[in-house]
Amino acid sequence: MIEIENLSYQINQHTILKPTTLSLPSRQLIALIGPNGAGKSTLLNHIARLIPIQSGRILIDGKDINTTPSRELAKQLTLFQQHTQLLSRLRIEELLLIARYPYHQGRPNQHDRHICEKNLQTFALTDIRKRFLDTLSGGQRQRALCAMAFAQDTPTILLDEPLNNLDMRYARELMQILRTAVDQHQKSILLVLHDINYAARYADYIVAMANGEIRHHGKTQDILTASNISALYQTPVTLIEGQSHPMCNFY
Repeated sequence: MIEIENLSYQINQHTILKPTTLSLPSRQLIALIGPNGAGKSTLLNHIARLIPIQSGRILIDGKDINTTPSRELAKQLTLFQQHTQLLSRLRIEELLLIARYPYHQGRPNQHDRHICEKNLQTFALTDIRKRFLDTLSGGQRQRALCAMAFAQDTPTILLDEPLNNLDMRYARELMQILRTAVDQHQKSILLVLHDINYAARYADYIVAMANGEIRHHGKTQDILTASNISALYQTPVTLIEGQSHPMCNFY
């Protein structure tokens, strides 16, 4: 479980994140939604300890992230970022081995290589495993970075806009991979999504943010209402009932 207690954040006296208290359930797929500038990525980066905590605290499974050793934290959670600063002359297969570093400390064993191989297959990267990162398309790079996050094999996975640059096929496949990771492997997944309909289809739980604060949070079916989404995005939205979940219509 991720517990956020009175977390807030400012830059040059400009409030980015208002005081936030929230408990996120374990072993669920949780979607962070909201307009641009809502504070979604800021919240995610705080949980990953990439932004120093100015006020409040964050607990993961009862442990304060500020006092958890980095190597131990790296075995508890991983973060997918679109703009990760990585050497462009890394090959995809080398990238996945780097994700295993908290375990092998520079000496990968057969188990590390097996996990990397499994994720190359899962993310359809086996045929291009020898490719350098700077030769990949945007979508291929996105899949490689997602595979890196999964190769770290942590109970909690954080993803910041993982569907960017992915075409229809790979976006759907990634969401199915995330769903399987929760249902079959008991992972806890928190991701930033801009496509409300992917959240409606795949998420168990929604955290809706705007202007640096949480407006709604709870089970997907309780949060995704026409009035909530219309107010959140300041645009008219209607819901269309599908076979298994509602669809947001905003065109």
